[in-house]
Amino acid sequence: MFGDKMQTISALPETARSLFPGFLISALIALAAQFISDHYGAPAMLMALLFGIALNFLSSDQKCQAGIAFSARTILRCGVALLGMRISFEMATSLGWSIVAIVIGGVVATILFGMSVARFFGYGPRFAFLSAGAVAICGASAAMAIAAILPKDERSEERLVFTVVGVTILSTMAMILYPILADMLGYGAQFAGVFIGATIHDVAQVVGAGFSISEEVGDVSTVVKLIRVAMLAPVILVASIVIRQVTSAAQSDMKRPPLIPGFVLAFVVLVIINSIGVFPQALTAVAAELSRWALLTAIAAVGMKTALNEVINVGVPAIFLLVLDTAFLGVLTVLALYWLG
Repeated sequence: MFGDKMQTISALPETARSLFPGFLISALIALAAQFISDHYGAPAMLMALLFGIALNFLSSDQKCQAGIAFSARTILRCGVALLGMRISFEMATSLGWSIVAIVIGGVVATILFGMSVARFFGYGPRFAFLSAGAVAICGASAAMAIAAILPKDERSEERLVFTVVGVTILSTMAMILYPILADMLGYGAQFAGVFIGATIHDVAQVVGAGFSISEEVGDVSTVVKLIRVAMLAPVILVASIVIRQVTSAAQSDMKRPPLIPGFVLAFVVLVIINSIGVFPQALTAVAAELSRWALLTAIAAVGMKTALNEVINVGVPAIFLLVLDTAFLGVLTVLALYWLG
């Protein structure tokens, strides 16, 4: 046993060397995407994904394969776990439980709606859950976290890339249109913040839309959005249990997936610790940056693993499904705020 451990330790440098080229390329793409975002306002996630797709040929290079796979899986899960340090129970109490109920209800209803209507567009439960979960929770980040627990097949990567591109474009459009819509609906600062935070997919676009109206709206929309992000853990937990049961029933001879994925457990633990107030603000700020860079690096790697023609093959109906899920969430939120008001 001791000899096996020593052999594992001695192999670590070699493992690191095998991962470094692919990881370095993924990180460089993330840096380039962030540079474009900072200087030209383009969504960083979308840029990282498109740059990655443009370098798809690197995924077949033996020197890069291991590092790209490591970035697309392990770095992704680390980034999702670190999101937990941005969330605390205090956020919910600051808004009031009626608002929290609207946000949680919107997430659950949108996922159930997306799962129900997907079959009319010719799609199975995997793409239905992936697309609806991305719309309902937090866009590209949710799509990557959900893809990490779904059983893999030959179309897993193309479905993920299509969903990330789709929700990012829709989120960017919403960032421009929803502040105008909030004004047309006559919302005050709190309702405008709730509407924007509960309906726009990605965190960055929520922040952009909210603070384009006022600082107060920006603060409320950001808190509402982070509550949606917190729903990532219970949604993935329930999905993992369902997938585990289905896998064990259909393929009893195969290895069953874990009941609780490790990165989800880490996410929950970090939320609890952050709610207690253990983490200093400086540490949570660093964790938020690390999470953002980890997710950028991961989506760059996912892009490199996907050919553009495969993404196109997902089909036009998938666009309509994403738009329909988005419209459903928006209308449901407007109706809930009308009832509350």
